[in-house]
Amino acid sequence: MESAAPAPLPPDPPGQPLLEGRVDLKGMEEGDLAALCQAMGEPPYRGRQLFGWIYARGEADFERMTDLPKAFRARLEGRARVGALLPERAEEAGDGTQKFAFRLAGGALVESVKIPMRPGGGRPRWALCLSTQAGCAMGCAFCLTGRMGLVRNLSAGEIAEQFLAARRTLPEGERFHNVVFMGMGEPLDNFEPSAAAARLLTHPRAGGVSARRLTVSTVGVASRLAAFARAAPGVGLAVSLHAADEATRGSLVPVNRKWGLKALLDACREIPLAERRRLTFEYVLLAGVNDSPEDARRLAGLLRGIRCKVNLIPWNPFPGAPFERPSPARVEAFRAELLRAGLTATVRQTKGLDIRAACGQLADEARLGGPPLPRAGARA
Repeated sequence: MESAAPAPLPPDPPGQPLLEGRVDLKGMEEGDLAALCQAMGEPPYRGRQLFGWIYARGEADFERMTDLPKAFRARLEGRARVGALLPERAEEAGDGTQKFAFRLAGGALVESVKIPMRPGGGRPRWALCLSTQAGCAMGCAFCLTGRMGLVRNLSAGEIAEQFLAARRTLPEGERFHNVVFMGMGEPLDNFEPSAAAARLLTHPRAGGVSARRLTVSTVGVASRLAAFARAAPGVGLAVSLHAADEATRGSLVPVNRKWGLKALLDACREIPLAERRRLTFEYVLLAGVNDSPEDARRLAGLLRGIRCKVNLIPWNPFPGAPFERPSPARVEAFRAELLRAGLTATVRQTKGLDIRAACGQLADEARLGGPPLPRAGARA
């Protein structure tokens, strides 16, 4: 009887190879793979072939890469590997949203979320929310992930592999229509791996998404905004504001103490935007905190002259947080003020609330301590 294939090793964590002497190819860009092949005495186009197998086809077994010479495959086996992740846990919400928990090398856990969007009630168009760090150092008051603190950064391979692992669960012939770096972590606090992963997933031969369909969300690391736009060209940026005055934003978003609203918005004006592209501003609405018509009018004034749209996010609750979710009428009144001011404003549809998969709810609950957080309606 044939023995079962060994479980794949996860991608290497940043700067810590799991297997000495064997380089992990997951996370390497096409040029890096071409250089590796040249160093092994092969023509550079072998790197393009490897790139296609790893990312477009999601293959981790060199023996199945059948357009590579057999002798080269054998040498790769001795010198390299392709890291892969298997979900430790998967939950499904009543609305079809799925949350995956991945155990990384070293024991850290990250979550990503696969979201069915049904415009017009037809077949779903899939979206995917990826994490760039285990935990987060930003400490936003309304975010459960921030209560973990920062556990560690993810490598480009670990970020990209979340996409590949989720893609393996898609129905035959379907793809992700949108990908967002909006899960656990602050992408600009993990700059190089996040930018490399964005380039990988938007590469035309990777089978990922177009740059127009990938959005990176940042709490507002003002000094790195323009640099990230240059490092991952064409990728969308979503900047989290969450308040229209310094005092309120400072109480909600600690990074505001380093880069206040003026510094942040000045940096936003310096972001190189392609023609017909807009910057997105995200705004979590908290009842009685930042959701008044006056707040909306102040926000509209701050954004005057910036080519942008505003994505309003009614707060997603978790136990122990000192906030409440505003009523739908309150949300719509806030949006109406923005529309009156000439801004484009949308309200994010809440998905996966019953399994804590909505915006701001991702966390390794074991690191938070206390009993497991309650859920309703989840399917394992």
